[in-house]
Amino acid sequence: MVAVGDATRVSGLLLVPARPRACYVLAHGAGAGMAHPFMAAVADGLAQRGVATLRFQFPYMERGSKRTDSPAVAHAAVRAAVSEAHRRLPSVPLFAGGKSFGGRMSSQAQAEAPMTGVRGLVFIGFPLHPAGKPSQHRAAHLQKVDCPMLFLQGTRDELADLTLLRDVLDPLGDRVTLKVIEDADHSFHVRARSGQTDDQVREAMVEAMVSWFSGSQFS
Repeated sequence: MVAVGDATRVSGLLLVPARPRACYVLAHGAGAGMAHPFMAAVADGLAQRGVATLRFQFPYMERGSKRTDSPAVAHAAVRAAVSEAHRRLPSVPLFAGGKSFGGRMSSQAQAEAPMTGVRGLVFIGFPLHPAGKPSQHRAAHLQKVDCPMLFLQGTRDELADLTLLRDVLDPLGDRVTLKVIEDADHSFHVRARSGQTDDQVREAMVEAMVSWFSGSQFS
């Protein structure tokens, strides 16, 4: 369990391979919890490559609600999970982020006040705007994030127009790495005609994450 304040506890799943090279606090998206097959596949793929993960439930998901938490509550949950990962693996390089909503809540928390031990953030489908409503306002806080960031984005993601996202990220310079997944939608599903499978896409994403965790920006 992860303690979020004095009164709230949420479930967590810590997966630690032998001699982990990094630990990634992996927050879930708005519509599915930490045990969703996509989340499990990412965690398993990272573990096979020597990266630990801590998945956790946001309080609304723990309660079985469909309405997401307020930003303040979600930020508190992210901070609690990061603190728990840091406590359990104090000597392992620590990263945070997650899928869609979870990634955005992690970046907002980091922008408000840097989280202890976090070296960088990884976003698996950053939700730049609602579907069909292109805008950039959800990304304004990224200017205040002072650590390296990796964005994994599909070319068919209806929640992130890539032209708008690049316009947001380009001014951030070397802090940002953008990995574009051809034909992937917001769930990182690809069509058969793409020549890839969903499993291959996830493998490529995991490889990109592991390579980035070991990059020169952290040496």
